[in-house]
Amino acid sequence: MQTIEQLLESKNIRITAMRLLIYKFLAEKKVAVTLSDIENTFEKADRTTLYRTIKTFEENTIVHQIDDGTGVTKYALCEKGCHCEIETDLHLHFHCNNCGETICLTDHKIPQIKVPDGFVSENVNLVVKGMCDKCSGQ
Repeated sequence: MQTIEQLLESKNIRITAMRLLIYKFLAEKKVAVTLSDIENTFEKADRTTLYRTIKTFEENTIVHQIDDGTGVTKYALCEKGCHCEIETDLHLHFHCNNCGETICLTDHKIPQIKVPDGFVSENVNLVVKGMCDKCSGQ
């Protein structure tokens, strides 16, 4: 199994204590998190450092950004081998209207969508909204 350090090195990302801490924080979460969630966890860290770490992770396909319709961008770790490519890596997200959590449904891939000639797809986002299994009691 690849360590966090090996993953960062394989993506040519310099290993820092903050990058390791943020990766571990994201890995422990089963839901997508906001930048505010990260800031609240690492209160003593510089906000710019946290933002740059997330942007570095996003640019290097370690995390992906989620627009769940709430107006607040959320982030979650990418699956192993993910390159955030429209054709192969995109999956459903589920936003719970009750608890507000957004969950990656990585086993449910978004089918390739053909757009008209002349259009160029850059991102696809599919969010299912409803009640999660914890809130529905099922």
